[in-house]
Order: sequence, then structure tokens, then C-alpha cells
Amino acid sequence: MKAVIIMGSTSDETHAKKITDNLDEYGISWEQHVASAHKQPLKVLEILETNKDDENIVYITIAGRSNALSGFVAANSTFPTLGCPPFSDKADMLINIHSTLQMPSDTPVLTVVDPGNCALAVKRIFGV
Repeated sequence: MKAVIIMGSTSDETHAKKITDNLDEYGISWEQHVASAHKQPLKVLEILETNKDDENIVYITIAGRSNALSGFVAANSTFPTLGCPPFSDKADMLINIHSTLQMPSDTPVLTVVDPGNCALAVKRIFGV
């Protein structure tokens, strides 16, 4: 049982910490990576390939603006993908949420705005 966090940029680390602090509290192991679907798609695929034979994985993707990361992970993995977009203000939030909600068919991304709720969703998915 592990949450795999993939961030599009190192600037997303503060947002990720809000999630990982809660995962720690719930006793859920996690690992964190920085890999942009736009700039480093092969690195994202390498992360997915490394975890493909595990049994209990939930991916958490943290990317804003043009969020290709969440859909890319969901389309190339059989594990649940929770998109938890970062935002600095209300306008930024609307852009990032909209980008995360608009996924093509066969790319099931569950969007969770609040980092605490994202960690809680992982807890519930794992039945902890």
C-alpha cells in the first residue's frame, strides 16, 4: 500500500507536503517524484513502469495550468489517479481545476481540490 506522488515541478513541493503530512499521520507510505508530462514524459512512464506490478498503489498528481500529467498517468496506469492541482489564488485555482477536470475518455482522473481531502481519499481507497 503506497501513494505515489508525481509533481509537474519542484514548485509544487509545498502543496505536496500538505498531502504527505496527512499520509504520515494515517500511516500510509508514499514516494514523491518530479516529472512533467510535457517536458519529461519518458520519466513519467518510467515511474509508472517501476510500479506496475505492485498491488496497492494510488497515484496523486500535482500539476497546474495545462495539466497533462493527471491524464497521462491515468491513461498509462491501471491504478487510481487523484489529481490535486495547486493554486496560489482564486483565479489560479479556477484555471488549474478546469484543466484537471477536462480529461479525454478512458482517463479516469478523480479531482480533489483540498490536499487534506486528497490524503483522506487515499486512506479510504486503501481502507485504512
